[in-house]
Amino acid sequence: MSKERATIDADGRPLPTLPPQRDARVWAKLIRVMFYTPGFLAMLLLKSGEPTSFGITVELLMLASAAAIVGGLFIASESEGQGADDSSRTGTWCGALVLELLGVVPFLCAVPSLFHELANSTLLHDKAPGAVDVSLGASELLPAMAILPFMVYQLAGFGTLPFVVSRRVNWVINIAILGLIVSAYSANRLGDYGMERVLTGLLILGMGATVCYGILKFRKMQMDYDLRCPPKDDTKAAKEPKDRALAVHQ
Repeated sequence: MSKERATIDADGRPLPTLPPQRDARVWAKLIRVMFYTPGFLAMLLLKSGEPTSFGITVELLMLASAAAIVGGLFIASESEGQGADDSSRTGTWCGALVLELLGVVPFLCAVPSLFHELANSTLLHDKAPGAVDVSLGASELLPAMAILPFMVYQLAGFGTLPFVVSRRVNWVINIAILGLIVSAYSANRLGDYGMERVLTGLLILGMGATVCYGILKFRKMQMDYDLRCPPKDDTKAAKEPKDRALAVHQ
């Protein structure tokens, strides 16, 4: 049974609230999916052509794929053993933040436009003889429904962002994410690709700034926590019962 993390220091002051320990192996598996899936979809779009409508979508997919590698670097730096420092103790949390905001958010932003572009691509559908154009209508919004569980993930306390920003700021950031994704998709549907690029650029710049702030904040919180509640030496703690038993035996 795991020990409860201390919440109050020796002087009675509240310690920083850090995220729970997470299994880095699970995040490593997610990194594989986040690297190959968006990368494959980006190659599919490049092969099909039509760079005007596919351009920003390819960039978003490539960003999601590249962010998975960067997130993996942070998660791989996680360590709790001998020689662990404030940076290594926050590796998994920082990697999770990179994956959530620079991996998942661009991917979710790209998926609705991706489906619309593939469904209406003349290069993909005009080759079929006797093909009949069928309007998908509201069903084109089905891939966008993945955004809703992500909002629940972020706002219900499952995500990593709530540990570095206040509850109000967390709501503001996630409402902005939803609004920019919906606005960018609407611009894509209207063929206003210039506005789509502006909205998508604002989204990605915001996510990048939030990730950088979160990484530095996690390290600062861990430094404060370790300063006021120093971690116990596992080797020394494990040796004490043996020394005590030996003394009793003698």
